[in-house]
Amino acid sequence: ALAEDRLCLYTQPMHAMHSTGTEVLHQELLVRLIDENDELIQPITFIPAAERYHLMPSIDRWVIRTAFRLLADRRAAGDASALSGTYAINLSGASIGDDQFLDYVRESFARFRIPHRAICFEITETTAVTSLSKAAEFIGAMREPGCRFALDDFGVGVSSFTYLKQLPVDYI
Repeated sequence: ALAEDRLCLYTQPMHAMHSTGTEVLHQELLVRLIDENDELIQPITFIPAAERYHLMPSIDRWVIRTAFRLLADRRAAGDASALSGTYAINLSGASIGDDQFLDYVRESFARFRIPHRAICFEITETTAVTSLSKAAEFIGAMREPGCRFALDDFGVGVSSFTYLKQLPVDYI
């Protein structure tokens, strides 16, 4: 699927439970696989296999490259709303643990000239707990220029508030 470019992105709007009157568009970007019959395959079906065969860093890179290119293209076409909201991108534990991943993300921001404030990276609680030092390093490096972070699936795993003190996240 990666070699044949059979992945695609979908957006899912996210809304605050209580309105503050200052909400901006917040969308989560979701990867889907298109099979040989042009049918959409849900992540629950292909992500476990991608993890097992160590393909998640390649998929995460594909998502970032594709999302950033789409946002840059929309901005170039005059779509003023393209970068006024927040776009959430899920990251796998394998990518967080990859020593070259942070450099890839930095290069992607520079290449596509996407404002950091437009991106919110989502890291699962399990990933954060398993790779606490790597997660904290990545979060610290990308928060400084303006990215936001969400701790996804909080309460599903270890769910200790102690970890929250070590990880400066914006959303749970």
